[in-house]
Order: sequence, then C-alpha cells, then structure tokens
Amino acid sequence: MLQVHHLNNSRSQRVLWLLEELELDYEIVKYQRDATTNLAPPELAKVHPLGKSPVLVDGDRTIAESGALLDYVVRRHGGGRLAPKPGTEAHETYLEWLHYAEGSAMLPVMLKLLIGRLGEGGEALIPRIHDEIEKHFGYMENALTDDYFVGSELTAADVQLTFVLQAGRMLYGLDEFPKIAAFLDRVQARPAYRRAIEKGGEYAFG
Repeated sequence: MLQVHHLNNSRSQRVLWLLEELELDYEIVKYQRDATTNLAPPELAKVHPLGKSPVLVDGDRTIAESGALLDYVVRRHGGGRLAPKPGTEAHETYLEWLHYAEGSAMLPVMLKLLIGRLGEGGEALIPRIHDEIEKHFGYMENALTDDYFVGSELTAADVQLTFVLQAGRMLYGLDEFPKIAAFLDRVQARPAYRRAIEKGGEYAFG
C-alpha cells in the first residue's frame, strides 16, 4: 500500500487529493508543524534526509519531490487517468505545467511569504516580488482557456498548480485573476478534493 508522510498545511495535501481522484488505497502518516517555528518536526528527516513533506513510500521506493511524486503515481498507478496520452501534444503541455508550478510559479509567492515576515526590512523588495507574481499569475490567467490547464479534463498538472494558486490567493489576492479564482472554486468543490481535506486535517489554504 502507498504511504504518504503528510505535514499539515503543506504541499502534501495535493498528494492526498491526487490519490483520492485515482481512488487508490493509501495510508497517511501525519506530522504537525512546530507551533513556534512553523517548521516540520525532526521526525520527518528519518523518512527522507531533507526532512520535508510530502514523502511517498511505495514498497522499497521513497520519493520526496512533489512534481516527481505526482508523475510517479500517475504513471505507475494511474491506469491512464489524470494525464494525456504520452506522445501527444497535450502530454507535452501537461509536462510543462507539471514542472512550471514549482520550477517557476511558486518562487515569487514563497518570497512574498518570507519577505513579509521581515517587516520594514523587506519593504524594498515588495514591488519586484509583486511584479513577478502578477507576471506569473497573468500568464496562468491567460492560459486558462478551458476548465483546466490542459483541456477540459482534470490532470495532475492542475493538482500540482493548485497549491501555488491557493497560496497566491491567500498572500496576494486574485481580484485581477477571475479565471484562476473560478478554477480554484471549481476544483475545491470536487468530491475527491473534499475527501482529501477531511483525511488530511485542517488546511489553511482552503
């Protein structure tokens, strides 16, 4: 059985969602952030040297990078679901979005979070960070020409992107990006998403 090492309020919530969409059997091992530092507990480092979440264990294989993790689950356990057929143009687009989420789009959002904690010390960087957020979210807003990022069906790329968009809504707002806001409302209403929230526990990102 697949085992998910799940940290509250983290990227691992989207792993639970993916597994629910695929209706796979899995076990959750839960961890809580430190109430003072908000960091992951040291116990996670016993599962993977980085001490981060999500971590997926499938037999003898342990995977700790969420993009690779979602790709692995879809390829090995998806049965052709949640990804376009390999070799098609749609699959190439899917791969680009799957890796874009953490490779590019998440950086300015994370900087917004971290710089915001510096108070006046980080104010000089805020305009540049906001420019980058608007560039990336504008790019995604314009790309949403259908219900999802790769056509009319949900894929793992949508699951991967959702955490970035949720964090952006919380830290910056989506008033300028109505299609992204509607996308989030749409995916968060999915039964599999709601089941993942129930199983994963309280989630500050919606």
